[in-house]
Amino acid sequence: MADLTAARRLDLNKSKLLLIPLSTLRRTDTESLSLFQNQLCELPEALWQRTQLTALNLGYNQIRVLPDGIGNLTRLCMLDLGHNALTTLPDALGRLTALSDFLYLSHNQLLALPESLGRLNALAYLNVSDNQLTALHDNIGDMQGLVELRVYRNQLAALPDSVGALSRLKEFHAQQNKLPALPESIGGLINLRELDLADNVLTALPPSIGNLTQLRRLNLRNNAISVLPQTMDGLRQLTHLDLRANPLRALPDAIGEIATLEKLDLRWCKLEGLPGWIDRLRACGTLVYC
Repeated sequence: MADLTAARRLDLNKSKLLLIPLSTLRRTDTESLSLFQNQLCELPEALWQRTQLTALNLGYNQIRVLPDGIGNLTRLCMLDLGHNALTTLPDALGRLTALSDFLYLSHNQLLALPESLGRLNALAYLNVSDNQLTALHDNIGDMQGLVELRVYRNQLAALPDSVGALSRLKEFHAQQNKLPALPESIGGLINLRELDLADNVLTALPPSIGNLTQLRRLNLRNNAISVLPQTMDGLRQLTHLDLRANPLRALPDAIGEIATLEKLDLRWCKLEGLPGWIDRLRACGTLVYC
């Protein structure tokens, strides 16, 4: 069985390829094709006839255009297009409804995502970081299978209300954008374990943040938050809270009620004084930086 699996997997990584070899495209037994870190600029039409593929890795190339033919690969469970030079994506990407494991689109030059991505409701991991995205489509909430979503280092100025419908999401990484606020619907992410919002322009958090009862790590470093909601006492599983470099003058007593805190970082804030419960947290083993 191991030999059969190996025969169905073809790795041509780091081979300095300018073109995909014709011999590769004639094979009908290959289910996993990896062309990672080559010098591919264009993709031949014959590639889209390899409809038996379940995994395709084209990461770290120089691809500028993704043809509509990608929509023929309807058995794909994993697709890596990261670290290329893509500026747009075809609507045909939404035909890949078997995508369930990973979709990497990071480190390109994308200005927008096709609305058709909302059809990928079996996808567990989506990475669109390091692009030039200014918005996410409302139908992001239709991607009900998402467990991890990475949208960091873009130009996002808002999150759609529909993001709160991603009830299976466990990790949401949205740092280094231009977010001034979060939608109240963020409280719908009831299974979220990690939320990274560092290096945005947030001025406040919605009260619904307290609904994230499974949250372990919350990173709010380097925002413009001056007041935190009392509802934060609902974060009963929180272990790491990073509030560095926010213009906070005071802390809500709610934070002192989070008995699970292992680390509370208050460096470079503008606190007028420390509440008495800080000593209680320290006595319980919480590492407090201030």
